[in-house]
Parts: sequence; structure tokens; C-alpha cells
Amino acid sequence: MGDGLPLEGVRILDLSRALAGPYATALLADLGAEIIKTESIKGGDSSRSWPPFEDDHSLYFDSANRGKESIAIDFYSQGGRELLWKLAVASDVVVENFRPGVLATMGLDPEALRAAKPGIVIASVSGFGATGPLSQAPGLDQVAQGMSGLMSVTGADADHMYRVGVPIIDMVAGINTALGIAAALVGRDRTGVGAEVSTSLLETGLALGAFQGQKYLSSGEVPEPQGNNHPVLSPYGVFATADIPVIIAVGNQKQWRDACVLLGDPELAGHPDYATGKLRNVNRAALKLVLEGLLAHRTAAEWLPLLRGAAIPAGPIYNYEQAFADPQVRALDMVQTVRRTDGSELPLVRGPISVNRQAPRIRKAPPALGGDTLAVLDRLGLSAEQVAGLVDAGIVLAAPGAAPGTTAGAALGAAP
Repeated sequence: MGDGLPLEGVRILDLSRALAGPYATALLADLGAEIIKTESIKGGDSSRSWPPFEDDHSLYFDSANRGKESIAIDFYSQGGRELLWKLAVASDVVVENFRPGVLATMGLDPEALRAAKPGIVIASVSGFGATGPLSQAPGLDQVAQGMSGLMSVTGADADHMYRVGVPIIDMVAGINTALGIAAALVGRDRTGVGAEVSTSLLETGLALGAFQGQKYLSSGEVPEPQGNNHPVLSPYGVFATADIPVIIAVGNQKQWRDACVLLGDPELAGHPDYATGKLRNVNRAALKLVLEGLLAHRTAAEWLPLLRGAAIPAGPIYNYEQAFADPQVRALDMVQTVRRTDGSELPLVRGPISVNRQAPRIRKAPPALGGDTLAVLDRLGLSAEQVAGLVDAGIVLAAPGAAPGTTAGAALGAAP
């Protein structure tokens, strides 16, 4: 692409759908990888049919598929499987999130792929992992949130447990997948040999437990939801002011002393009920009442700059309209507008990883189903007659208006 990004020249055959896999490959696209999103000719990625919609465009799909090309293939035809194999061996990485074993039934057995191309990296995301009694069971984000324990520590109290408001396990599984791919590529550069990397929603959810899971493993104590309070630090949570609530997060003794001075009660720092972090956590309910009494003298807009000026972490509770309007968010240029192939404009949140202090640019709008089929086949070295034969036989779908030509990367061949 000529952007100086670290994954330039890396070609990824993306067979994943829904969110975990596509989120991984979107992150890799941000870092310069060429992503060939390979979809079923029968409707494509299932998330293309998921709301919310803008006209006929799924915004769910759009949110996780920036920077990619789409080729649509009949996976169940012999010609389609032969084409999948050609695409796979012409790629550096294959990403999939089918149930364990499905990739082999599609004609892409990992052992055969690695025999044909020792340097290939195969990355898999599943619901429950490759072994165990649930290895073949379908899994989605909320199932994993419940089974991993994550929902049990999220919510108002033990009688009101909630899922996280976004598919957090899907997204972190995507991050884990991208990390595994990057590590495997580094290893391949050293040894010349690729690897199979995998994660699952359940493994990701359990790992997200962090100190909550460790609390149970080490003490036998089962954590419970703490609402908007931090489970082990105090004061750390949501506090009322003269008008609207704010988040205040005191993480150490210095911040505690400085907060007491700022709030107008320096002696509170040494109060026998609140002098240490352990005491403040035990007596958090009473402390919250004391602090809100002090905070009631000013509005949120008055308190936030004072707290930040004193190096005490603090912030507002925004809805998304307010979040995207915030000057700090605008300064980060987090929202970028791209143009779809039908001419419509689409604002998207860019990727969060900067390289050499340069924030990523969204290089391509989310693709139409089969919108790049002709270009990808052209780069694979197929003749116009061969491509026409595939289209006429219904083995591939080329979106209306698609045209052959090299739109990303070099001609597809047996990459090392």
C-alpha cells in the first residue's frame, strides 16, 4: 500500500464471519495487511443481515469490516473448493471461526495446507475451544459472558446481573486472534515455519476475569457485582454532584490525600475509617455519603477540571452523542468518513493502534458482497475466460459494477 505500515505485504484469507474474526482482521487491515474477505455466495457474512441498518447496509457489518476486499464463492461446489485452496496457498494467513474441524471439511485441512506451504499461519476462533465436551457446540458472545463468570460480576448486585453492553468477549477474542497472528508471523520470519494459533470465546472470557477470577482461585471467595463501584478500590466509581454524576477514580494514597484537600476536608484523609485503601473498601458505603456531601457544593462541570488539575482521574458519563462530540475525541480524529461503492458516505470509528505516532487511516470502506471478486481472481492469475466461466457456473459472485484489476497488493502467487 505504500503507507509504511508494519503488515504491508502480508496477505490474509479471511473466512471468518460475525464479529470475533472480522474484528481481528479489521485490526490487521489497519496495520497494513491485505484482507481478502471470502464469503459464501449465499448471502455472505451472516452479520450482513443484522441490524441496525442504513438503507440496505448493515451497520453491524460495517463496524467490523473496514479495509477489506470481498470475494463471494460457492463453498460447497468442487470448483469453489478448488478456488479456496488456490487462495489459501497464495496467502500468508488463513483466519476462520467455524466450529473445530469444519475447515477440513471445506477442503482446507490445516495439515494439508502446512504441507503445501510450511510458512502459512492458520488462525482459528471457536466458541469453546478445540477439545472438551462442548468443542462442537455453537457459541456466541453472551453465552460466553454467562459461562465464563463475566456476567456474574457485572450489574447492580447479585440479583441483577447483566451482560456487558457490547459483545466484549467477541471483540477481545478478535484482539487475541490478531495478537496470535502477529506473533506467528514474527516466528515465521525467524524460522520460516508458520503456526496454528487459536483462541475461543470461553477462554477469552475466563482470561478477562483477571483479579476477580484470581480472587476465587486463591481465597475461595466468589466475587459479586458491585454496580458502578470498583470491586477492590475506593473511592472509585460514580458520585453525585450538585447536578449530574461523575466518575472519580482514586488509585493510591497520594490521590486520596489530594482529593480530600481539593474537596475541602483534608482531615478526612486520616479518618480512622478511611485512612487506608483496605479501610476505605470496607467502609465504602459510608464514605460515598461523605464524599457526595462535599461534592454537592459544585456542579460536574466545575468539579471535573479541578479534579483533573489535581491529577485525580475523573470524567463524565457520556452517551454516544456526547462522546463523539467531546473535544478530546475530536482531537484524536477517531471518526473518519469513507465512501461506499454505491456512493453513500459512511462515518466509521478508526482502529485504536497508532504506528510511529501516526493514527490509522481507514483505507477502504466495508465491501459489498462479491465487490472485489473480479479483482481478486485477476490477481490470482485467472484469465478473463476462466473468470467468466466461474461466474456463469455460479461458483463465484461478482457484485454489479465490479471490474477486474489490481486494487490491493501484488499479483497473487505462492507467497513465501
